[in-house]
Amino acid sequence: MSMSIRNQFPGTVTGVAVGEAMASVKVRLAGGQDITAAITADAVKDLGLAAGSAVKALVKSTEVALATGPVEGISIRNQIAGTVADVTTGGAMGSVKVTVEGGELTAAITKDAVEALGLASGTSVVALIKSTEVSLAAA
Repeated sequence: MSMSIRNQFPGTVTGVAVGEAMASVKVRLAGGQDITAAITADAVKDLGLAAGSAVKALVKSTEVALATGPVEGISIRNQIAGTVADVTTGGAMGSVKVTVEGGELTAAITKDAVEALGLASGTSVVALIKSTEVSLAAA
């Protein structure tokens, strides 16, 4: 199935903590980074997720924020370091491609943010992704 979601990362489930309605699923991405997805307990059951399960982590580019370094004192657990590969801006928005271990991700951010952060090819960045914005698909 073709999808408009640009950010699709293969990985392996390393842990699942299921609550009454929601679950926290930890995934080791192919590049070695760890990412956490907050999904429903029903989704864990429907997908048959357990440690060792192969999955794809999916994140819309509009749900990726960028920082110029690691961020402390924030609830966002998913912080993936990388280097800007390409920046394209329009009248209001920008698309930033970031090379990370094992692949590439795309962040859709405002043109003002691109300029304020001084983003250009070669800039070191950290992609910030809330766990509630990570979807999982069985691989």
